[in-house]
Amino acid sequence: MAEPGGGGGSAGEGSVPLPIDSANGKLPLTASNGDRRSGESNGGKCKIENTSSSGVSNGDCTRSDSRDDSGSAQPESPGIDKVDKQGLPRRSSIIKDGTKQKRERKKTVSFSSMPAEKKISSASDCINAMVEGSELKKVRSNSRIYHRYFLLDADMQSLRWEPSKKDSEKAKIDIKSVKEVRTGKNTDIFRSNGIYDQISEDCAFSIIYGDNYESLDLVANSADVANIWVTGLRYLISYGKHTLDMIESFQDNMRMSWLSQMFREVDEQNVGQVPLCKAVQFIKKLNPGLKSSKIELKFKELHKAKEKSHVGVTQDEFIEVFHELCTRPEIYFLLVQFSSNKEYLDTKDLMMFLEAEQGVAQVTEEISLDIIKKYEPSKGQEKGCLSLDGFTNYLISPDCSIFDPEHKKVCQDMTQSLSHYYINSSHNTYLIEDQFRGPSDITGYIRALKMGCRSVELDVWDGPDNEPVIYTGHTMTTQIVFRSVIDIINKYVFHASEFPLILCLENHCSVKQQKVMVQHMKKILGDKLYTTPPNAEDQYLPSPEALKGKILIKAKKLPPECSGFEGDVTDEDEGIEMSQRVEKGEDQPNTVPVKRIQLCKELSDLVSLCKSVQFTDFQTSFQSQKYWEVCSFNEVAAGKYANESPGDFVNYNKKLLSRIFPSPMRIDSSNMNPQDYWKCGCQIVAMNFQTPGLMMDLNIGWFRQNGNCGFVLRPSIMREEVSFFSANTKDSVPGVSPQLLHIKIISGQNFPKPKGSGAKGDVVDPYVYVEIHGIPADCAEQRTKTVHQNGDNPIFDESFEFQINLPELTMVRFVVLDDDYIGDEFIGQYTIPFECLQPGYRHVPLQSLTGDILAHTSLFVHVAITNRRGGGKPHKRGLSVRKAKKARDYASMRTLLIKTIDEVFKNAIQPIREATDLRENMQNAVVSFKELCGLSPVANLMQCIMALSTRLAGPDNTPVVVMNLTDQYPTMELQGAVPEVMKRILTAYDSIIQSSKALIENSDIVYEKIVQCQKTAMEFHENLNSIGAKEGLKERKMLKAIESFTWNITILKGQADLLKYAKTETMENLKQIHYAAVSCGLNKATAGNAEVSKPRRSLEAIPEKAGDETGD
Repeated sequence: MAEPGGGGGSAGEGSVPLPIDSANGKLPLTASNGDRRSGESNGGKCKIENTSSSGVSNGDCTRSDSRDDSGSAQPESPGIDKVDKQGLPRRSSIIKDGTKQKRERKKTVSFSSMPAEKKISSASDCINAMVEGSELKKVRSNSRIYHRYFLLDADMQSLRWEPSKKDSEKAKIDIKSVKEVRTGKNTDIFRSNGIYDQISEDCAFSIIYGDNYESLDLVANSADVANIWVTGLRYLISYGKHTLDMIESFQDNMRMSWLSQMFREVDEQNVGQVPLCKAVQFIKKLNPGLKSSKIELKFKELHKAKEKSHVGVTQDEFIEVFHELCTRPEIYFLLVQFSSNKEYLDTKDLMMFLEAEQGVAQVTEEISLDIIKKYEPSKGQEKGCLSLDGFTNYLISPDCSIFDPEHKKVCQDMTQSLSHYYINSSHNTYLIEDQFRGPSDITGYIRALKMGCRSVELDVWDGPDNEPVIYTGHTMTTQIVFRSVIDIINKYVFHASEFPLILCLENHCSVKQQKVMVQHMKKILGDKLYTTPPNAEDQYLPSPEALKGKILIKAKKLPPECSGFEGDVTDEDEGIEMSQRVEKGEDQPNTVPVKRIQLCKELSDLVSLCKSVQFTDFQTSFQSQKYWEVCSFNEVAAGKYANESPGDFVNYNKKLLSRIFPSPMRIDSSNMNPQDYWKCGCQIVAMNFQTPGLMMDLNIGWFRQNGNCGFVLRPSIMREEVSFFSANTKDSVPGVSPQLLHIKIISGQNFPKPKGSGAKGDVVDPYVYVEIHGIPADCAEQRTKTVHQNGDNPIFDESFEFQINLPELTMVRFVVLDDDYIGDEFIGQYTIPFECLQPGYRHVPLQSLTGDILAHTSLFVHVAITNRRGGGKPHKRGLSVRKAKKARDYASMRTLLIKTIDEVFKNAIQPIREATDLRENMQNAVVSFKELCGLSPVANLMQCIMALSTRLAGPDNTPVVVMNLTDQYPTMELQGAVPEVMKRILTAYDSIIQSSKALIENSDIVYEKIVQCQKTAMEFHENLNSIGAKEGLKERKMLKAIESFTWNITILKGQADLLKYAKTETMENLKQIHYAAVSCGLNKATAGNAEVSKPRRSLEAIPEKAGDETGD
């Protein structure tokens, strides 16, 4: 356990310094605390000893002492977050200091280089830890917190705490009176507490007991300690006086049988022991992520502790070391949460886990059996059982990756205009280092094309022997022959994607060598070249689907009136700007003169849909630029337009392609942030693929979401002809439902020592950053605490919440760093689009700085996505969640000062209010029901019904409430008398059903009213300017009217979509209720069968009344 001052075993952030004065109820030290980063300090773990008793494993620390009633109150711990670690005195009204108590608990502290704890992997471990006891914080109303020492009586009949004002016989709870154990901050006491936000969700739990459903609300020093108590108490209330018998029956479990069999296979001579090297190799084979040196060291430490001289490994030693190195307690606690308090999952348990937690739809028993057969290593697979090791194998497999497999193939509509897609683009593709002195090489093109790049750059100059060459002009970069580059492009062009490739030709050749370029391209690329002239009657570019298998040339083109074999055009020279600035020391973007070059007709004719033109301003482009004309923007100019005219930039990109290239002043080939331009709808944001780092992580991660085909469909609000979106919005987006992203960082696995970092030897002190990248309103980051001296399986157990206003343009990045006093070192990262996140318990595969997968290195996380106002994919998104009660907000219509049109929008106000009421009535009913069930906002309705199943059973195990599933809307029917708290639940459930019925039956009518208003308004769109002029609107007022019109149309479409999504979500709610009722045996048809209706204990939760306030 985490003893007072131990900070859950971490000597770093969030821990409390060890006290030194026993006269004040604190701990005398028997050993000095060495450097926390050295190998001798045991990662901040400590052993608290007293000669009167022996040590027992408990969480992150081993504690053994004779307990007394000293209530030594520590000022802080990981369970309660503090803003100021040192300075402010405690307020006695907030923290009750137990040092005023008469009796003292005498303790000593020693440090050991060898961990003495046994990892928690069974109910027996949990019960033993509870008998030894833990210091927990007892939370009461009015923000009062008491530090108390809790322990389970040896006879396992009572839970006690000390010190207390109460008589010792009253400072206890009988186990048989406990109704339920609830995780998280999900009672009235927690919710109304003044320091709610400072209490860790993962360290909090509540014991609901007594006929009045009182709550004992507790906070542990670490999530592990909280899990120990929750798991142990649930076993006790499930099995009562038979708990010991059940634990003993679990001892001969599947793991022991499997490992014994494995050992016998290794012990070929059948002598009862195997050589050390062989034992190390076998454990390494079972868990490839472990280092051989660590396995060997563990065996040697075990032999040393037993004063054993020979090097042979016995079966018991083999099993003990495997247990110590390969057990992941966080997975054990997850297993027992869903296993009905067994040491394994059966097929029904696994089905419930997949449906309720992992978001898998239509799970069958056959699917569960297939998973068990695939991942269970023991004979349990024959019985349809998934042990801890099988469950671990499943969770670390690709089947539980955080990345949605649907997005590993092309999954988006590829039939829209090319301008409606982001295009994976490379800048100076030929370079493999920096753009000033670096070498040029054809491998740059191979790399980019294999990564799904669909726009590559060729900077072509005159070369020797009449052969054009490629390099960066005005620099010292080396040259490669144009023909060899075209050969390589032809070979790899469709290696990763069958969709079109754009060749960005920056032509600086003479007419003579231009003709050589044309010959090479025609000969090598052949009919892959797309040269069909654009149709002037079309309004948009062809789609990627229509251009599949084609190569487009982006370059300058002669004007139609040019009848000769050549003509002059403006030069596109990105490099000359760098050259001039380096020479002159200037830093102004307008110093580059316009240069003109001769262009031959043959090369001009190869350009069809991507004619390069110079940008003047947005109004000129809106009026005269053709859909096949492309403008290139230096990142500085593009950034200026993005800041000064974000709405115009978005509208420009709805029909026209724009290419953004890095500033030539980036002579180190560093990268710009592509999100700065994607948010404006810019399609071709050219990146330096040879330069790894955050910006390339974003680019690589972004284009994973559509089968890595190089094209990603932009958000609809950026594609629709009439829609309002500002790239710099710092608030919610009109017509888009915000999402809440809940991420819990649980643990890490096998973090390597950062390369080049040797100051701390092999010690790793990891912490995790979670970054959100998107529009300005969404950008955020959070970090975990540092876990000291543990890179093998650090436990973080920290939860974060982010509001996502534009999910379609959001990415999540996980970064793991090594905390070092010299400078934090990079360990690994993973970047994933928001739309590709899978909900539930997932492993995140970490990648190196260069994008390579780090073998067996991952983060274990929990992901949930909830909607604040409906919408989302029902099988992937959680249900509605309310942040706080507030006045209802209705979307507003803007006034155009054009009477006819304003009347149309005025007619939409009432349908919008009706739609909002239908959605939010449903949302509020769901939130209230979750709260009464004692579950967090992340939970779904399936989990709510599962949580209630135990409370719905009467004394003879027949349900006091059954669910009638014959109707579309499942109802709860009383079968006898129920407590008042259960009546509140029934009332809340009835509210869900009534609001569901209202939404489903009325949504179509309201939807049609909103859509009709939108259609009527759109009839005025083409003549909006002339109608406004008749009303006397001029210039600024006219522009304002157009903007208001666009805003209103966006609101109407958004509200209609939200209502449609809300109906889909509500129907999903009803399916979840139906499925959970059948799974838990609560449906009316089977409720009479005691065997079928036996309540499950996997996710227990019932409503509570406030705990008694008379004692501490």
